[in-house]
Amino acid sequence: MQDSAARRVTGQVKWFDPVKGFGFVVADEGGPDILLHANVLRNFGQSSIAESANVELVLQETARGVQATEILSITPPAGAPANTLADFEELSDEDIEKHPLTPARVKWFDKSKGFGFANIFGNSDDVFVHVEVLRRSGLSELQPGEALAIRVMDGQRGKMAMQICAWEAVLK
Repeated sequence: MQDSAARRVTGQVKWFDPVKGFGFVVADEGGPDILLHANVLRNFGQSSIAESANVELVLQETARGVQATEILSITPPAGAPANTLADFEELSDEDIEKHPLTPARVKWFDKSKGFGFANIFGNSDDVFVHVEVLRRSGLSELQPGEALAIRVMDGQRGKMAMQICAWEAVLK
């Protein structure tokens, strides 16, 4: 079987396991599950993606099945919790968007604990990253050393990430 031409589709993440290095997307139009390899996700600037996140991607049908070749956009899952952290209760999405995106790098993140820390480039101060912020941003996990773009606020216990994006978002 010869590989078919690439085409764009939208769909929803069925599951993704960063340890295994792959997961699957279900296309809105139906059809077989679409393989999403970790390298394709990394090319988009992320190491993980939340289950049920909406994606627009380019796929190709190959002899080995349907595979994503490029991610064009990721939207957090519908019904993702709004500002559930006490620090964010008074903030609207518009308030969060007023803060600049700043390049940062993950110091460490422990999914089982539900939090971790990042550092803004050129600043050694820790920025607290809560798992709920990841979910709202369409992510499920972060890897040490991973480059990010974050919006930061002074929270009740210090600097906190309010939003996390691919680091390339800083350039836009």
